[in-house]
Amino acid sequence: MDRIEQLNEFLKDSPNDPFLHYALAQEWNKLGDIQLAQEKYEYLIKEHPNYVATYYHLGKLLQEKGEKENALEMYSQGIQVAQQVGEQHSLSELQSAKLELEFNDD
Repeated sequence: MDRIEQLNEFLKDSPNDPFLHYALAQEWNKLGDIQLAQEKYEYLIKEHPNYVATYYHLGKLLQEKGEKENALEMYSQGIQVAQQVGEQHSLSELQSAKLELEFNDD
């Protein structure tokens, strides 16, 4: 059974577990199915807005798609959430990603 099948099986038992949704999004992203990954990340932001890691990874995905403004918005949202929930490590990563993108000349 591959990783995606395993995660889907786990989701049947724990459909509200944000980590399982996040892991599934990561797997889709690794496999290059950007659309499914993006849909899962967007689901997480809607249903589990305090799952801070989502903002960084969705921001990166949008950045890779060339959607700079959307990526910046995602990083900004993530920064706010990280500050609210007190996740300093995630806050630092999101701030760095946002600054890097803001000052990137492409």
